[in-house]
This record gives sequence, structure tokens and C-alpha cells, in this order.
Amino acid sequence: MSNPKAEIKKKVKKHIPKDWLCELRIMYRLGMEAFHDIRRTGLGNIVIITTLVAILTIFGSFFRTALSMASFANELGSILEISVYLKNDTDTNAVKQTIKDYEYVETVTVIPKAKSWADLRRELELPDMTNPLPDTLHVKVDKMEHLEGVFAKIKQLPAVEDMSYAQDVAKKIDAMNQIVNTITVLVLIIMCILTITIINNTIQLVIQSRKEEIEIMRLMGVSNWYIRLPLILQGAFYGFSGALLALIPLELVESGLEHMHKFFMVPVPMYTQQIVVFTMFLIGILFGATGSFLCIKKHLQV
Repeated sequence: MSNPKAEIKKKVKKHIPKDWLCELRIMYRLGMEAFHDIRRTGLGNIVIITTLVAILTIFGSFFRTALSMASFANELGSILEISVYLKNDTDTNAVKQTIKDYEYVETVTVIPKAKSWADLRRELELPDMTNPLPDTLHVKVDKMEHLEGVFAKIKQLPAVEDMSYAQDVAKKIDAMNQIVNTITVLVLIIMCILTITIINNTIQLVIQSRKEEIEIMRLMGVSNWYIRLPLILQGAFYGFSGALLALIPLELVESGLEHMHKFFMVPVPMYTQQIVVFTMFLIGILFGATGSFLCIKKHLQV
């Protein structure tokens, strides 16, 4: 059943003209309330923001490293080739076409045994003898994670004598990538818990200091959101400030990773710095506001 009072309230609101100047004054008032709450916290602000800077710096560093590791893994996947050694009297072009039709295979290059033997004899002083080398195919896969699947599929072909690729290197890079990703997720979870706990305790103190003022506002019929919003803005301010200051140490991490990319001649992924900065601000503000909101819900019956 619909609430008659709520229906009447809606109808009345529709006929009340909106005063944008009044709305702006309310927003200004809410902003000033948040500012005064931050001032009341005093030196506690420094402790909260410093803690958030440390947490966001750790998260940002691991997140940025994870993006670089993913870039290295993808680059390695595009460089690593599977060497396929064929049996004698095999139709090389037919095998090449078969492998080329496999999913995730980008290119297949034929290395005739005559060319391999000529190159080997140029590098080493070998006596005249029959060419013992087989025809070889170099298979390039689009991504590193598809190497093993394509490797296993090619190995089943009856024309294949033997196969090889830098499996140990691929596995080490992939394992490192997984470790960094796991640590990044764990840091994010720990950061969420710590941020919400710290801000929860801070907002609780603010609520206690404003207890009488809030009670008076309740008796005057002030909207619940008018009471809540300054406290939520305070939590968001802590998150924003922490993310802003965390950009300073993060710049050092960014510089170090860029040098590493240049050293290994791997291109820096596009927009990585922008993605990391945006994510840090989003998470900082979101967690800060969430911590305040949860505290208000728990300690403030409005």
C-alpha cells in the first residue's frame, strides 16, 4: 500500500519552484561544515593522510609494476617462437598451412634444411658430410599464455620429429606476473580494510564532538543527508589528499620502470600512468567516503 503522506509530499514538492541560489547556498553550507569538521580533527588529519599516502603508494607501486609485468609478458609472447623440426620427406608447405590455421598462431616461417646447414657451416668449420639437419618451422604465437596450448597441438602432428621453445623463460615471466598481480589484489584488500577502519574511527570522534549540534538539527527537522554529507565529504577529502600526496613517491617508481623498459627495449604500455593515477584517486575517494558512510550508519541513527 502506498503511503498517503509520502504521496502528498511528492505532490507538494512538484509545485515548489526550484531556487538555484538557495541550492548553491546549501552546497556551500555543506562544504563549510565539512571544512569545520576537518579543522576540529586537528593533528589527527596529518596522521590519517600520512597513513593513506603510505597505503596508496604501496598499492600504486604494485599496480604500476603489474601493468609493466603484463607488458613484458605480452612482448615476450610475441618474441618467443616455437621451433618445429619436421621428419624427412615431409611436405613442408602442407604442414605450414595446417599450423597457420590454428587459433592464436600469427606467423609460420619455413627454414629449409639446406639454408640451416649453409649457415651452420659458415659459423663452424665442418668437414664435407651429408646434411643431418631437418626442415624447420618457426611458429609465432600472439600471446605468451597461448604458447603451451599451441605447442601441445603441433606436437600431435605425425610429420613433427621434435619441437622446442624457451619454456623456462616463459614460465618464469608468467609466474612473476602472477605473483605481482596477486600481491596487488592483496594490497588492495588490506588498503580497503585499513582505510575504512581509520576513517571510521575519525568520523566517530567527529560525531561525538558534534553530538549536541546533531541532536538540535534533528529536532529542527533537518534532512538526514544534510547531516551525513559533510561527514562523507570529510572522508572523501582524506582519500583525495592521500592520493594527491602519493603521486610524489609514485613518480619515482614510474621513472624506475621507464628506465627498465628502455633497458630491455620493451615499449611502455600506453596510458599506464594515467590509469594508475585515476585508479588511485578513485579508490582513495571511494574508500574514504565509504568509511565515513559506514561509520555514520553505525553510530548515527539518522
